[in-house]
Amino acid sequence: MPAPENALKTALEHGETQSGLWLTLASGAVAEIAGKAGFDWCLIDAEHGPNTLTTIQTQLQALAGTPAHPVVRVPSGEDWILKQVLDLGVQTVVVPMVNTPEQAAQVAAAVRYPGQGSRGMGATLARASGYGEIVDYMSSANEQIFLFVQIESRQAVENVDAIVATPGVDGIFVGPADLSADMGFVGQTDAPEVLAAIDHVYARTKAAGKTIGTVVFDDADFPVQIDKGVTFLGLGADSFALQSALRTLASKAP
Repeated sequence: MPAPENALKTALEHGETQSGLWLTLASGAVAEIAGKAGFDWCLIDAEHGPNTLTTIQTQLQALAGTPAHPVVRVPSGEDWILKQVLDLGVQTVVVPMVNTPEQAAQVAAAVRYPGQGSRGMGATLARASGYGEIVDYMSSANEQIFLFVQIESRQAVENVDAIVATPGVDGIFVGPADLSADMGFVGQTDAPEVLAAIDHVYARTKAAGKTIGTVVFDDADFPVQIDKGVTFLGLGADSFALQSALRTLASKAP
């Protein structure tokens, strides 16, 4: 029995737009609600959300009963955290702050088993293999991994061609907030210089035949991003949606 098919990877490689929600509240209940809401994917954020391996696992279990594909953003690109998240059964990962092709090559190796990478051989004991039930997991898992690396600095923009050409990098995810801050425009993701840098990254990623991803919080920007070639589109976050809904409700109080 091989590793399960990564349906999100299949859709993205066919150029299909896949929209999702950022999960930052570290809640299994919120993950389950979001997973049933109609999103193609839900991303568990362990970089800025208060997530641990235990809370990630809880949310993966909650999402398993929903149509939404689970994605995890790790806090950093270190081998140990990538190995443990993959052993939880994650097949699509987002790695922040990848600034050089050397970093891209390191994380690409960390998410794949020897032959293509350096991932540790411990999944027989883990959720990824059904705790040993998927007997061919380690010989088939590499084909189902989808790796996004985040470009969110001037250095990364300068290195975009080399990063996107790195074997094992499947997609580029642009982080507008950190990129704008690193470029000297804190809180100004719509500064012309920032938009030009983002468009450059999109163009180079598209030219390389790789997937483009980003997250936006204004629904008026959704079609704009799709027109630019984004097919992995974050439609905001659980905390943002909850705050907005509660403020709207409170404003209607008699």
